[in-house]
Amino acid sequence: MASHRSNGDGVESMQLAEDQIKALEENFMKVSKHPDGTTLMLIAAECGLSEEEAARWFRLRNAQWRQSEGLPAEQGSVKD
Repeated sequence: MASHRSNGDGVESMQLAEDQIKALEENFMKVSKHPDGTTLMLIAAECGLSEEEAARWFRLRNAQWRQSEGLPAEQGSVKD
């Protein structure tokens, strides 16, 4: 299970094991940036996370990806 901590500016960050991050990143890049409920459940089980934790990771990772692409952090009219 992931642990959460504050990084000083009030924003919580997830503490994940290296193997969890690797599995999440692989799924993000190869499977889907926006997994459906069933896929998310399978990814969460693979990583030993709750579905809520996996969904939160994908939300945070999508915001990070969008910003790196020069897009707004929040999903808008431009599809990923």
